[in-house]
Amino acid sequence: MQTSFLSFITEYLPHISTSIALLAVFVAYLYTPYWSLRSVPGPPPLPLVGHLPLFAKHGPQLFTILANRYGPIYRFHMGRQVIVIVASPELCYEVGIKKFKSINRRSIPPPIAGSPLHQKGLFFTRDYSKWTAMRNTIISLYQPSHLASLIPTMQSYIESATSFLSKSQEEGNDIIFSDLSLKLATDVIAQAAFGFDFGLLRSQSSSYNNNNNNNNNNNEVSEFIKEHIYSTTSLKMDLSGSFSIILALLIPILQEPFRQVLKRIPWTADYKIERTNSKLSKKLDSIVTQREREKERGRKNFLSAILCKREDQEGEHSKRKLDFISSDYISSLAYEHLLAGSTTTSFTLSCVIYLVSKHEEVEKKLLREIDEFGSSDLLPTADDLHHMFPYLDLVVKEAMRLYTVSPLIARETNQQVDIGGYLLPKARDMGVASTRSASHGPETLSRPASFSAREV
Repeated sequence: MQTSFLSFITEYLPHISTSIALLAVFVAYLYTPYWSLRSVPGPPPLPLVGHLPLFAKHGPQLFTILANRYGPIYRFHMGRQVIVIVASPELCYEVGIKKFKSINRRSIPPPIAGSPLHQKGLFFTRDYSKWTAMRNTIISLYQPSHLASLIPTMQSYIESATSFLSKSQEEGNDIIFSDLSLKLATDVIAQAAFGFDFGLLRSQSSSYNNNNNNNNNNNEVSEFIKEHIYSTTSLKMDLSGSFSIILALLIPILQEPFRQVLKRIPWTADYKIERTNSKLSKKLDSIVTQREREKERGRKNFLSAILCKREDQEGEHSKRKLDFISSDYISSLAYEHLLAGSTTTSFTLSCVIYLVSKHEEVEKKLLREIDEFGSSDLLPTADDLHHMFPYLDLVVKEAMRLYTVSPLIARETNQQVDIGGYLLPKARDMGVASTRSASHGPETLSRPASFSAREV
């Protein structure tokens, strides 16, 4: 019997040794990000999934729960990735302002990692010098004088939305306000970003009318609208939509190989994402090419301003030429403005309407302030909006505090840095994030979890 056991060991020893070695490598790969941050407090993570089950149970409220239990800085495990959460206004200021140069790279989430279209924009550019150049190039478009010039444009679309609401009320039709607010925001920001009238809220529109099928320019815009709305409202670039995205949280190095395979299988979410991104890229390139051919485009919208900036650079010395002002980067920048601006604005508008509708005293006070401004046909100036509607400003900010657009704003350390008394290493597998819990602590408001008329 002993001889049989020894022969068994001898025969299978190489296989056993290989299995143990592979298991050790896998465990080391899985827990390496955690080891360097083990001194930071946080709940015990589950193997592979980390704290994702807790997030599935509690939703974004989990970050407030963990902050109350572990303090203003703690660990949160999204699968293998370890995120150091800072959950106080003071630490958020330290991360976002005082030590920004040490934590200046955006942490790229799995959905974006599988989408080249979104990686070339300003938001997820990892090269700090390129990010700075991009920001300095477009910052003039965010000056108060330029934003003030957009008020008449905004007003025209608001009037279209009002007309749509009145017509729907007369016909007795129900309205999904989140859809309406998305169309409104998309129309406004599309005009600012591309200089096109998408006409999503108009029954008759020169840009989005089926009678204009012979116009190639309108066809390009029309097709782009369809793909954009589909990607915004139907496509799930999150944990419920793509196997490669879920896999990226558990074993990040396998995301790209699996994505390359799955994007070729028609019924998979990866295939739908790849197909939509490809269509969007082509339509964006066509729109950019169309605008490039216009000699009198001006600089009123984002796309035209960037194209003019590139033309200005072409006349300068080649050493000063910015490499990011190429057609593909311009397309990504313009679409990033449309996507980020439309979805966040729509979400905030919907939250404001929802909260105000539940608080009659807030609604009465808000309507009284608006009515006191003047007649309904009086168009407010930028100065009026800044000074004449203080209660409206408070209500919007309170809604944004209570329902944060993004619960996490993740960044990566590019060097060793001390945050909140903890020494955080340089690590690609770790993010530093501010969270909604920074505005939900008892030190912020007396009733931080409630939308209160007394607070606003």
